[in-house]
Amino acid sequence: MTDILKNKKVLRFGIIGTGSIAGLHIRAMEEIDDVEVVALCSSSEDRAKAAEEKYGIRTYSDMETMLEKEEPDAVILSTASGNHLDPCLLAAEKGIHVLSEKPLEVTVERAEKMIEACRRQNVKLGCIFQSRFNPDFARLKKAVDENKLGDLLLGNAYIKWYRPPEYYSSSPWRGTLTGDGGAALINQGIHTIDLLQYVMGPVKSVYGKVQTRVHKIEGEDVGAAIVEFENDAHGVIEGGTALYPGYPERLEIFGSKGSVIMEGGKIVAWNVADEKGASEISDSSPGSGASDPMAIDFSLHQYQIQDFADSIREDRDPLVTGKEGLKALALIRAIYESSEKGEKIALGRKL
Repeated sequence: MTDILKNKKVLRFGIIGTGSIAGLHIRAMEEIDDVEVVALCSSSEDRAKAAEEKYGIRTYSDMETMLEKEEPDAVILSTASGNHLDPCLLAAEKGIHVLSEKPLEVTVERAEKMIEACRRQNVKLGCIFQSRFNPDFARLKKAVDENKLGDLLLGNAYIKWYRPPEYYSSSPWRGTLTGDGGAALINQGIHTIDLLQYVMGPVKSVYGKVQTRVHKIEGEDVGAAIVEFENDAHGVIEGGTALYPGYPERLEIFGSKGSVIMEGGKIVAWNVADEKGASEISDSSPGSGASDPMAIDFSLHQYQIQDFADSIREDRDPLVTGKEGLKALALIRAIYESSEKGEKIALGRKL
C-alpha cells in the first residue's frame, strides 16, 4: 500500500468520533491541499446524522462499514480516550494508518496493544501532541539540544486550568476512569507534561498525589508530582481543572547556563548566559485552553496532520510516533500509581 500512496495526489482520511475536537481536525485539514476528509463515524446514529448535517461530510454509525465503503488511507481517532484501542485494531487490520488523539489510550497496556498492532500490520501510528509543533517550543528544544542552557537542573510544568461543572456533567465519559483514564492530568495536563519530558529526557522516578476536590467526577481535579529525570535533573508537575478562573499553562526549563519560560504557548522569558534574548520573546500565541477547551488555534494540528500525511508518502516515522505518545501517558499513570500507593514509583526504562 505504501508504494501506491507515495504517488497519490490526495490522501483520504476518515475521522472516528464527531465531538468538538473532530471539528477542529476538519478545519485544520481544510487548509491542507493534499488531504481530504471523506467520512466521519459516530457510535450513535443520532450524532452521526447531526454531524453529517453540520459538516456536510458523509457520516456512518458503524466504523467497519465506513472503512469498507470509503476505503480511507488513514483515520484520525477523536473518540473518548478509552475508546481508541478497538478502532485502532480494526484500522490496522485493514492496512489503514492511524493518527490518534492524546492520550493514546487510558492505560499503558492498552496503548502498547495499539503500538504492537500497527507495527505488526506495517501501518503508521501517530499521537496528537500538536504543541511539539509550536515554533516557540521548537526554539526552546533546539536550545536545549545544542546545550545552550548547559546541564539541565530543573523542569516544571504547571497546568492550572479551570473547567465548570457542566463540562463534566454534559459528557458521559469526561472525568471517568474508563472513558478518560482520570481527568486533569491525563486529559488537560498531558500536553505540557509531554513537552516537559520531551525536553528534560527520560524519567527515572516520580512521587505524586492526586485529589478530587471540587468536581463530582471519578478522576482528579487537582494533582502534583515531584519528578526525577535520568540525567539527575528534577522537576515539578502541578495541574488541575478546579483552579478558578484558569491560568495559561507554563513550562519552565532551567539549566546551568540559562533558563527559558513558556506561558500560554509562547516564550515569555529567555535568559541564556552571553546571549541577548529579547528577540526570542514571542508576541504571538497559539492560544490556551486554560478556561475554554476550544480556545486554541488549529494551525498546530494542521502542521501535525501534514507531517503524518508526509510520513505516509515518504514511508518514514511521523514526528510523534505511537511510542513517543506513550511516554507522557506512562508518566501520568505512574503519578496515579504513586498517589494510590503513597510511594515513589520508579519508571526506569519503561519510558
